[in-house]
Amino acid sequence: MAKPRSKTEKKIDNNVRLALTSACEQFLEDVPGFQWLTHHANYTNFPASLLITCVFDTEENQQLAETNVIHTLIQSKLRKIGVKLKAPKQQVVFDSEEKNYRLTTE
Repeated sequence: MAKPRSKTEKKIDNNVRLALTSACEQFLEDVPGFQWLTHHANYTNFPASLLITCVFDTEENQQLAETNVIHTLIQSKLRKIGVKLKAPKQQVVFDSEEKNYRLTTE
């Protein structure tokens, strides 16, 4: 991830972080198996470069959660801070701790 360098980039990153924290807190309450999310961005190509990864405990919960609800809520939170995802289905991705654990132990 390219770290924000300018004051403007730092402000954008902070606003994105706050919006995603709000979404994360809601997902922790409402979405079974949701664990955490993270984001990466190259601020020279923002918001097209913004990538958000939602992580679940198991692959089963990940597959059950891969719905428009998560995409919609993340887009809504980001729109409130003036960020519009150009390709939400490619910019919000899903992963599971179970899959990552299996890959590291094989």
